[in-house]
Amino acid sequence: MMYLSPTVFDEQPGVVAGFSTRLGGVSKAPYASLNLSLSQDDNPAHVHTNRRQLFEEAIGFSVDQIAFTGQVHGNDLLDATAPGVYRGYDGMVTRARGLLLCTTAADCANILLADAEAGVIGACHAGWRGAVAQITPKTVAWMQERGAVPARMRAYISPCISAENFEVGPEVAAQFDAAFVVQRPGWPKPHVDLKAALVAQLVAAGLDEAHLEVAPECTYGDTGTFFSHRAENGITGRMMGFIGMRTREGL
Repeated sequence: MMYLSPTVFDEQPGVVAGFSTRLGGVSKAPYASLNLSLSQDDNPAHVHTNRRQLFEEAIGFSVDQIAFTGQVHGNDLLDATAPGVYRGYDGMVTRARGLLLCTTAADCANILLADAEAGVIGACHAGWRGAVAQITPKTVAWMQERGAVPARMRAYISPCISAENFEVGPEVAAQFDAAFVVQRPGWPKPHVDLKAALVAQLVAAGLDEAHLEVAPECTYGDTGTFFSHRAENGITGRMMGFIGMRTREGL
């Protein structure tokens, strides 16, 4: 299975969205096998093959139709109007059809959003820094400025590190509401429930919780299916979350 297909967008006409796994590509260990990132030490030829296999053969978008973020764990957004690599951004919004927005991940969450009626989509990347910096509600606000209605939006939170495995220092835990900090007997440090924090941010931004889909998978706990920066000591590949609107002619 090369990618997970959210069901939350099923009633959003023209929207295509998903989150890749590490399965089905040609990269060799430690990037085996569907590494989609050129920022690692993988063979670039393998990465380009992986991208063609996923985006062109499986999804139906040309690699020349993709806008990639070059993430820095911040909260800067881009109003994407054309394909390309945009470094320094952790999220994008667009009204352009035929453009696929892509953000990478290997324990952080990718959040995909759409209001098909308004013709506005967005994607952002949120680890703990992005969550604290409020990149997810900022993405909702940018979409709203371009005509989207939060109550009408659908959103998907991708597989990421789970609360069970997301151990953090007390200085990190202190930046989250106590509702999202987990302490258990035997745990020397606090843990953060990143998914729950992101759900709360989306609901506070005006989305209906019934319009949210939260992937249950943990990237750290399932390195057979997903890349995990933390579980694999930083030497691993990257998945991608992607969302686009097909043109009325198909692409």
